Amino acid sequence: MSSAHKMVILTEGFSEPIAAKTAASVVRYRRSDVVALLDSTQAGKTAGGLIGAGDDLPVCGSLDQAPQADTLLLGIAPPGGKIPLRWRQIILDAIARGMDIVSGLHDFLSRDEQFVAAARQAGVRLVDVRQNNEREVAVGQPLGDDCLRIHTVGHDCSVGKMVVSIEVANGLRQAGADAQFVATGQTGIMIAGEGCPIDCVVSDFVCGAAERLILANQSHDILLIEGQGSLAHPRYSPVTLGLLHGCQPHGLILCYEVGRMEFNGLPGRRIPPLAQLRTAYEIAAQLVHPAPVMGIAMNGRQIAVADAEHEKARIRDEFRLPVCDVFRDGPGELVAAVLAFRDQVRAHRRECGDSGGKR
Repeated sequence: MSSAHKMVILTEGFSEPIAAKTAASVVRYRRSDVVALLDSTQAGKTAGGLIGAGDDLPVCGSLDQAPQADTLLLGIAPPGGKIPLRWRQIILDAIARGMDIVSGLHDFLSRDEQFVAAARQAGVRLVDVRQNNEREVAVGQPLGDDCLRIHTVGHDCSVGKMVVSIEVANGLRQAGADAQFVATGQTGIMIAGEGCPIDCVVSDFVCGAAERLILANQSHDILLIEGQGSLAHPRYSPVTLGLLHGCQPHGLILCYEVGRMEFNGLPGRRIPPLAQLRTAYEIAAQLVHPAPVMGIAMNGRQIAVADAEHEKARIRDEFRLPVCDVFRDGPGELVAAVLAFRDQVRAHRRECGDSGGKR
């Protein structure tokens, strides 16, 4: 998605951090491209107050209040990826005004006859970020060790795997390393401008799509590969496993949100303990490529600073691993952990007499 556009982000009726996580992340990383949020139920408020990003970015009640915008971005990521029915008229209004529409939902704009006809008449673009042509299975051979692959995984969906990947990649670059964020979801693609929407790839081709994504980026020294879903989530575990096996990571960063006890969207379905999930991820990875959990990313957005410090100390003591909250403290501790892990991998290769190499 080009950075040349001025966007209004549609969050109508969903202006809170989880439902509007696409909006929150686009605002966080592409603030200069965003004119306003659009939510008539929250008009006059600010993005910072509603979704935790964007500070004083205004929330407008109608498109009339954002005349300089030329793009409407659909800013939510609901289960199943459906376009809310009450949004249809807003989208049609935006098209009639000559605005391009950008969507990361599973309901493709380009397959909706009404939207397509309106867009053709107005001469605007309908951009479906999740649309893809992945139709190849994985080769399944080792991807080589010259490019260090670090993959974020989670105890649930929507706990910050993408943000952790971006922040650690940015931190590594600031430390002088050649690091690259690899987007595997619609929001990450909107931010990075490239990637693969893994959760919209036919299941037989998920591993192949992830494998090709790594091969396309392995000119970098370190890759931070965005995770999807959770290995334990009853809805999304197939995507998580296919991505894990396809990208063949060397190491994992385990992400979790403090206080979240039940899976997102499944009230009453409890999340397994973090230690159990760590073991499950390492065993699953071992089937294709060994990948230990080498750091933990804590999301403490729901707790006070003092409680967050206590939680970090508790997790460090339990797991004997680096722990940090990138939202609150920045990625420094995980950046240092990745660099130290890179040195360990290199030392192991030297001990084994392995020259590495890339395919």
